[in-house]
Formats: sequence, structure tokens, C-alpha cells
Amino acid sequence: MLSTPEEKNKQPLLNQRRRMLLTIVIAALFLLSIILGGLLLDEGRITTNLTERNAPPSFDHLFGTDWLGRDMFARTIMGLSLSIGVGLLGATGSALIALVLGMAAASMGKIADRLISWIIDLFLSVPHLVTLILIAFTLGGGFKGIVVGLMLTHWPSLARVVRAEVLQVRSAEYVQMSKQMGKPRWWIALHHILPHISPQILIGFMLLFPHVILHEAAVTFLGLGLSPHEPAIGIILSESMKYLSSGMWWLAFFPGLCLLIVVRTFDQFGEYLRVMLDPTRAHE
Repeated sequence: MLSTPEEKNKQPLLNQRRRMLLTIVIAALFLLSIILGGLLLDEGRITTNLTERNAPPSFDHLFGTDWLGRDMFARTIMGLSLSIGVGLLGATGSALIALVLGMAAASMGKIADRLISWIIDLFLSVPHLVTLILIAFTLGGGFKGIVVGLMLTHWPSLARVVRAEVLQVRSAEYVQMSKQMGKPRWWIALHHILPHISPQILIGFMLLFPHVILHEAAVTFLGLGLSPHEPAIGIILSESMKYLSSGMWWLAFFPGLCLLIVVRTFDQFGEYLRVMLDPTRAHE
């Protein structure tokens, strides 16, 4: 039986969606394995062992050991797990701030809209990293300083998207009908607006993750982020700088490469998720 041209066009699109879905599942499993690995690894592997210090990569130590004999593979996995946890908190806080301010700007009148739009433009006019450093330094650094700084610096772009989406939904006929029926603003926001913008919030949350993780590593590298006692990637890279001239290249190469792989995985995960959830791009 011969297939119609429409059926022939549907087959490549279906195969493309299956590939994207498979990539999303593989990326999610990869990131989950890193988180579980960081939680389940024995902390004894990152204790000082001077008899095995400065060892190059081998089967016993895949990423080699540092100047104190600590296993770099275990330190890298724990550091990535810690960075993902910090990124989760930072991206979640930023997404919530963007949701609240975006909905407030679009539904609380012109004065609120102008004020929130001015705040968004103010934050966007300054690079994220500069604002993050100032906030982290003001709060004394550490876990609290870096998490609060990440929350307060990565929301403006998503808030602008949320504001635009809410303005579009407000003009819909079913929303206008709900207003005419006397439904309060909170009921309309909860039952009409929030379900409509939930995919945008989810996608924005996923796309915030790579920036949050990279900025956390950068600030920690500068000494204004996580405590030096934590096995964070930024701390590992910062400590390894003084040993690179001695030929211990593996101290910075493997942690930096793994960080880039995780960031790229998150970025690809968010991009494919955006395509899968966007009906206008699902058939491209």
C-alpha cells in the first residue's frame, strides 16, 4: 500500500521527536547519576593521602591525585553534585522571582508595570557576574551569599518573558469572560494565567541552570563563593592554578572539562524541552 505525501512528511518529524525525547532521557539520567554519585561516594576518597600525591591519571585514579593525595575523580564528582545543588536553588529562586514580578507587572496596573519594568531594565543594564559578586561580597560569601546572589541576579530576562505572556493571556476571550462574571484577580491568575505560562516557567528554569552553575563556579574561583573546605569545582580550579606550571595538568583539565559537559548537557536538555513543549516549533 502506497503512503501519501502527508504520511511521508510525518515520519521524519516523528523520528526527530523520538530522537529529541531519547536525548532528553539520556541527559536526565546522566545528570541524575552525577547527583547520586556525589551523594554516595565515600568521603574517605578525598582525605589526605601523602603516599599517593601528585599521581597522574591511571586506572586506580581516573583523574589522578592532587598535592595532598586526594582522588581527583571523587572530588570532581562531588564538586559537580554540589554545583548542581546550588544551581537548583539559585534557578528555582530566580524563576519564582520572575514569576511573581512578571505577573505583578502585567496585572497590577500601569504604575506597577512601569516600576517593575524599570527594575528589570536596571538589572539587565549591569552584567550578572558583577551584580553577583557585589551581592555575595555584601553577604560575606559562603553558601548563603552565593545562593542569594544567584537568586537575585538571574530573574530579569525570564520576568520579561512572563510579563509578555501574561499580557497576551489577559486579552483572551475566556479571561475577559471571567472578568465579566465577577471572578477576582487571584482566581483568574490561578486558573487561567498560571497554567498557560507554566511551560515558559519550566523552560526558563532549565535554561537558567547553565548560567547559574557557571556563575557560581566563577565567583567561587575568585574566592567570594563557597567555602574553601567544600569540594566545589571553582575551588578545585582555583587551587590547581598554582600547580599547572609543575606539569600537573590533570588538576584543572578534568574538572573544567566535566563542568563544561554538565553545562552543555543542561543547555541541550532545556533547548530540546523547549522544542518539545512549543507547538509552533515541534514540526520544524
